[in-house]
Amino acid sequence: MENPFKQINQPLKEVPAELKSKVMHDIAMAKLLMDLAELFSYNLGHVIDTVSSSRKK
Repeated sequence: MENPFKQINQPLKEVPAELKSKVMHDIAMAKLLMDLAELFSYNLGHVIDTVSSSRKK
């Protein structure tokens, strides 16, 4: 079995353009889904802060 830690000091290899574009597309889709989920969900921290500050008054 080859020691994987010997590869740490090696120079980075170039990634194929197709793979890089696919990964970047997947990341963009994940970010879009996260933004949409945030848009349609409650920001619980803000809700708790608003409720606790309105009770003090």
